[in-house]
Amino acid sequence: MRRAFSTRKWSAILFASIVALPLLILFASWLQPATEVWQHLIATVLSDYVWNSIVLAVGVGSLSLLIGGTCAWCVAKYDFPLRTILRWLLLLPLAMPAYIIAYTYTGILDFAGPVQSSIRDWTGLRYGQYWFPDIQSLPGAVVMLALVLFPYVYLLALTAFQSQSPNLAYAAKSMGLNHSTYIRKVALPLARPALLAGMALTMMEAFADYGTVQYFGIPTFTTGIYRVWFGMNSQAAAAQLSSALCLFVLLLLVFEEYSRRKQRFFEASAGQQHIALHRPTKFKALTLTLLVALPCIAGFIIPVVQLLSWSLQTWQHMFDDDFVQLLINSFGLALLSAVVIVLAALFLVYAMRSNKAMSNGAISTSMLGISGKIAGLGYAIPGTVIAIGVMLPFAWLDKRVNEVLASWFEYEPGLIFSGTLFVVLFAYLVRFMTVAKHNVEAGMQRIKPSMDEAAQGMGLTARQILQRIHVPLLKSSVLSALLLVFVDVMKELPATLILRPFNFNTLAVKTFELASDERLADAALPAISIVIIGLLPIVLLARKIDAQN
Repeated sequence: MRRAFSTRKWSAILFASIVALPLLILFASWLQPATEVWQHLIATVLSDYVWNSIVLAVGVGSLSLLIGGTCAWCVAKYDFPLRTILRWLLLLPLAMPAYIIAYTYTGILDFAGPVQSSIRDWTGLRYGQYWFPDIQSLPGAVVMLALVLFPYVYLLALTAFQSQSPNLAYAAKSMGLNHSTYIRKVALPLARPALLAGMALTMMEAFADYGTVQYFGIPTFTTGIYRVWFGMNSQAAAAQLSSALCLFVLLLLVFEEYSRRKQRFFEASAGQQHIALHRPTKFKALTLTLLVALPCIAGFIIPVVQLLSWSLQTWQHMFDDDFVQLLINSFGLALLSAVVIVLAALFLVYAMRSNKAMSNGAISTSMLGISGKIAGLGYAIPGTVIAIGVMLPFAWLDKRVNEVLASWFEYEPGLIFSGTLFVVLFAYLVRFMTVAKHNVEAGMQRIKPSMDEAAQGMGLTARQILQRIHVPLLKSSVLSALLLVFVDVMKELPATLILRPFNFNTLAVKTFELASDERLADAALPAISIVIIGLLPIVLLARKIDAQN
């Protein structure tokens, strides 16, 4: 048993190290100088990359905090019309990829769109005679991203506000504090870890965005990495630029970890009493309904209605054999990726659980515990960065394999790894391991260690324990992990765009290509397909929230 455990542990450490390899490759790229490229970047666009990326992340984080925190407070503390429905409708914008909502609102708000056309029809003004905000700008990108990312803050804030004991409000009232003072001095400080953690998540997503900023023509780190790689043909400089972006993301991870350091204390101190909702006046209740409904309308309903309208206009010439092939490619790739990633997560989490049992809980200081945390960093790293970190070692490996086979057998097979779906699957594994690992870990923690001990006492091996005991008990968690990874892969754009084999397209890539060619109506059908598929995990998440309340 001890020997089998050791083999499993070192296999898990090796696996986690391979998953972390792309990130290590990026930082090792500084050993290869790219002086001329960096001189050009510093003299021209590097300051724009840094400034725009920081402003975008801070702007998205702040606006998401405002929208998500406000909606969470209203839902957690007040009883108003449609509250039960709006509580889960606020999750729907998560199904809308940021680049899709950017394309949609561009079509709605640009010069030829219905909004400006109506303004000209109603007022008789011509273009240039009236002011209208430019959506294809940095502030426009901030708004677009915040409209689909605020549910991250909303979810964490809602849990934090609902877990606060009602005794705190009674005590504050007895001390003479009014409602606004109670919110400012008691409720918000208690919820601060959750609020800051949600804000950090939205900022990481903003750093990772490629489709929106590329379409809006905003120079950021993610667009700069793509241009340096393919425009300036410098892999070393692209990798170094990627590692610089990683530093910003790692700082956010440290910030997010710091913000959660006392979260367990707050949750433990919260009473389990039923929280009575405030019943506002009729006017205030209607105002709250409108306030909470606006993010749902702007972040999901309006884009979906517009996409459906465009799809009805174009489906007859868009729904053809090529579109069916897109569906097959996207569905097949997402399903295969989800199965591989969830199996890998199951293996890693079970190895970590076994290690914890065998080492008397010292997992936090073990190599496996550290390796497991490193393997979970990928979700915080932009897809563009991961694509470069994955491409470099596999391109090098392809070159070495071809050289060896050419010298031995006078045969060069070409791109074995870097030109196939293998490298795409590996990039997805690095990117989305955290999603699967988190769900499997949550399910594994509900299985008592005594069940493992009893099974070992009956002579079952580790593999038999996993197959006969853990897997049946983990069905719900594994299904959730499969579904979430499946939809994340369907929406992933930059990694797929960079690493996909020749003549292989997905719905996300096709949507991006059509929108980039200003064929917004034609892009609607693949875009709405992604959104509809993205609703599946949102419905699952909403059901879980309802079950907990």
